[in-house]
Amino acid sequence: MKSGRKWAVIRDCLKKNRMALLLWGLMLLTELAVFTLYDIMLEPLIYAGALTLFAGLVLLAVQLYGALKQARQRENACDAILTEWNRLPEAATLEQADYNEMIRRLGRQTQELAEDFAAQREDMLDYYTTWVHQIKTPIAVMKLYLAEETPEHRAMAAELFRMEQYVDMVLQYLRLGSGENDLVIEEYKLDELIRETVRKFAVQFVLRKLRLTYVATEKTIVTDRKWFCCILEQLLSNAIKYTPEGGVTVAVEGDKLYISDTGIGIAPEDLPRIFEKGYTGQNGRLERSASGLGLYLTRRAAELLHIPVTAESRLGQGTTFTLHLEQK
Repeated sequence: MKSGRKWAVIRDCLKKNRMALLLWGLMLLTELAVFTLYDIMLEPLIYAGALTLFAGLVLLAVQLYGALKQARQRENACDAILTEWNRLPEAATLEQADYNEMIRRLGRQTQELAEDFAAQREDMLDYYTTWVHQIKTPIAVMKLYLAEETPEHRAMAAELFRMEQYVDMVLQYLRLGSGENDLVIEEYKLDELIRETVRKFAVQFVLRKLRLTYVATEKTIVTDRKWFCCILEQLLSNAIKYTPEGGVTVAVEGDKLYISDTGIGIAPEDLPRIFEKGYTGQNGRLERSASGLGLYLTRRAAELLHIPVTAESRLGQGTTFTLHLEQK
């Protein structure tokens, strides 16, 4: 317990006993006046006053010890109120018992609401998971119909790819709430994860006539494959979307992974807010299909994997996102 809280408990204890202390003082003054008026020896009064003061201090110390103990219990209960609401300190007064009962009732209601919310969220996740898998079937069939290599078919295939990305984004957004329970942490070759992600965007690079620069690396990382690839996909998708010409560079230097583009860049006033949910900024107004969810998903997934992600940009020159892969 912090010293400030201890002093608060001591002050509160003295405040509760102020009437007893006042009565003791008044009684002592009254007896002193009587003894003085009747010319009685003061020694018995002093002795009795000392004994009652000692006894009062002992009782006060016992009460103070109990108050400090209860304060610690209440502090511990406050720290874990969402799980320990039914294990409150034993009430010493009717008032405390009433407050404890209020907390218990609120705790039961909160628990019921949390369970209902979890059940509803699970149902929603199951529904959208099924929906995503069902919608992917006609997308796959349309891809087969567009297998013929013509400019029109390639353009339509590119739009189908974007549609598939948006569908996956829905599922990723919903699964973010699963937190640590959704992680499968293993050791992976970084080069394998990067190549797997880049291959998904091969057609996009060809259609937009963008250059991809990447040098293989021997680095290995301990991470969750699905969520790490989700981060890479969102950053690559963003780079391609806002790069009308030039190219994208994926580079690994030490414990840092860079994804750079030669695109339109991000306005300085937008840069601090690009990872906010739904924020599109100046680029979003230019690209009407922007939802403001891509970089938000990137940040949330990076937080899930404890990978700091930062961005640097210059208008008209491009943007660089950096993943800090230090293994701690």
